[in-house]
Order: sequence, then C-alpha cells, then structure tokens
Amino acid sequence: MKKRKTRRQLLAEKEAIARSLVDKANSVKNPLESLNFFHKYVTKDNQTIELSCVKAKDAQSKCIFWIFDIMERNMKSLYEQSDWGWDPVAKQKELTEPTAWYLVATSNDKFVGFSHFRFDIDYREEVLYCYEIQLESAVRRKGLGHFMMSALESMASKNKMRKVILTVLKHNPSAMQFFYSLGYKIDKTSPSTSDQLDYIILSKAVDSGTVNKNLNSFQ
Repeated sequence: MKKRKTRRQLLAEKEAIARSLVDKANSVKNPLESLNFFHKYVTKDNQTIELSCVKAKDAQSKCIFWIFDIMERNMKSLYEQSDWGWDPVAKQKELTEPTAWYLVATSNDKFVGFSHFRFDIDYREEVLYCYEIQLESAVRRKGLGHFMMSALESMASKNKMRKVILTVLKHNPSAMQFFYSLGYKIDKTSPSTSDQLDYIILSKAVDSGTVNKNLNSFQ
C-alpha cells in the first residue's frame, strides 16, 4: 500500500515545482521577445512607443539613472506619507538587485515609462511580482499603463506563473483605481483593508488564455 504524503511533503513538492518554474523564467534572455504584439504601442494621438525588456544588471547606465530619477519624482512624497518612508539608497538597491527585470518604454529615443518586475515565489506560488510601474506625465491617460500591465500579464502566462501580484499604497487612490479597472483584486495574502497598515496587495490570475485575451483587448 502506497504511503500517503504528509501536508509538509505536499507543500515542499509544490514549492519545488514553483522554484523550478521561477528559475526557468529567470533564465530566459528576454521574456518579451516572443510576444511580438507588445513590442510597440501606438497611442490614439499617433505617438509610437516601443517596449523592451532587460535584466537590471544589463541595463544601460542612462536607463538606470532615469529610473532612479522618475522614482523620486513620482513616488518620494507618497513614500514619505507611508510607514516605509523614503530611503533613496534602499530603493536604488532594490531596483538593481540581480533578480530585477525592467520593462522599458521609449519614444523618440527618450524614456517615458518603466516597470520593475520579478519572477519570484510568493507564499509557495510562482508569480510575476510587479514592484513598480511609472510613467512620465506626458504619456499618462493614453492607454500605455494598461498596455504595459498586459505585457507583464502575458509574460507571466508564457512563463507559467500563476498570477501577477503587486503592492499599492492606500493613500494612492489613482493607482488603486487603475489596477481595479484592469481586473486586479485584493490578494489572499493582503492585510485586511481595515488593518492599520497603509498598503494592500492586489493580484490577477493568469492562465494559458491570458495572452490571446490581452491581444483581443487592444484589437
């Protein structure tokens, strides 16, 4: 008679599978490469924006400098209002860790947006964790944020992640509304909305149909 596996053994197996998938995703040279549709976005006012994907350690110094700059311009005041506070050294370290990826948006050779993301394990599940998505003011409200999140979801799907997950500050209502409008919901790992913590965790499940669904939403 086959011995029944314990809960601990089952959880260990689940985490081992998740780790294998995450390691495989991180070994891909460019997770955006096979998703041709997401290489270029044309706004309604005919501005062409190109997307590229690179590991932080391989990014050009001018790209990293701009990322540090836009993070401070867009997020410093929000961080200062939170329990986290604004620590530029810690933020720069986080943005350039070995597992960090950048999805970068450029227009006419100028940086206009980026997302810092990682393929990672979160509570024993394989996920794409979106740490940041930041846009220059000139390209906001043109659909680029939606397009970039769809690119992240599609990369998550292609690499067999379970979901895209992110943290958002409660006192950033425009960001919360943006993610809710894209179908993100409060994740099971999130602190309660009534909790004293000043952030919540949102997520959106992905599956094998996510890529086509996202493509159709922009047709």
